[in-house]
Amino acid sequence: MSLTLRLAVPEDLPALRELMNASIGELQKSFLGPDEVAASFDIMGLDSQLVTDGTYFVVEDDGQLAGCGGWSRRATLFGGDHSAGRDAALLDPDRDPARVRAMYTHPDHVRKGVGRLILEACETAAAGEGFTRCELAGTMAGEPLYRACGYHEIERFTAPTSRGGQVPLVRMGKTLSQVAQ
Repeated sequence: MSLTLRLAVPEDLPALRELMNASIGELQKSFLGPDEVAASFDIMGLDSQLVTDGTYFVVEDDGQLAGCGGWSRRATLFGGDHSAGRDAALLDPDRDPARVRAMYTHPDHVRKGVGRLILEACETAAAGEGFTRCELAGTMAGEPLYRACGYHEIERFTAPTSRGGQVPLVRMGKTLSQVAQ
């Protein structure tokens, strides 16, 4: 196994969408019912602003796309290009936490360290820009990884979808003083 990390580029977008769809469709099944998994596609997915901002990472395993995820200096906590309620306002590192965003692992590459590698890269990059905290909106499938990486629960909530469904999420945070800067 040879994991490599790089910044995503616009040419990656189609493959990233495929990876995200596979991840949402497969990895949520153990945590959510079929209706909630279907509803997840309404609120999750690619936020191309992260790629444009140069804050979105791709992990490859021996040349195969294994995962992706990033961080943001913008106010949006979760959601893809198609999600309602996005806010592109820039955060103030002295006052606001950076956002960890759009973390996905391909179902064929779980339990290989993909998520941890991305989280470490996000935290290091955010700390490098002066952020002292990170927050994220985790799925039920992602929560165990985030807890194992030092994130604590802030609140549980449900995100409404355009079809009237609800998707359970957990807002989590971490102080970046634990990250080597």
